[in-house]
Amino acid sequence: MSVGFSASLFQREAITEWYPFLNKPVLTPPNGAFPIVWGILYILIGISLGRIWGKGLKVSQREWWIQLALNFCWSIAFFFLREPLWGMGIILILDVVVLDYIFITFKKDKLAAACFIPYVLWLLWATYLNAYIYIFN
Repeated sequence: MSVGFSASLFQREAITEWYPFLNKPVLTPPNGAFPIVWGILYILIGISLGRIWGKGLKVSQREWWIQLALNFCWSIAFFFLREPLWGMGIILILDVVVLDYIFITFKKDKLAAACFIPYVLWLLWATYLNAYIYIFN
């Protein structure tokens, strides 16, 4: 959750001064939904880490840390730098890493993998939003 909080520090100005004025798709969630969804997702992401850490799943651990770094970098690129194209590149890689994490982890700990299902669904939605914002702004 600390990474999410750190990323939010870089987003504050953009969320109030840039993001509201972008052309966004009709199905964009309301701003109030984002902190609630991310709070739940970070709890699930943390549970998943706890499960794989306790089992010493090195490949899953590597993927977990990579996805966390990419998640942070996406926030910086999209909000702080206000570069939807860079954000698009990062989030596409993030999508692949998270899907890879789910498949790798599922073999050893189904619950740890299942904790990432809501995350990947949200990321795919965020990928759609990012693409729309890039194309139409």
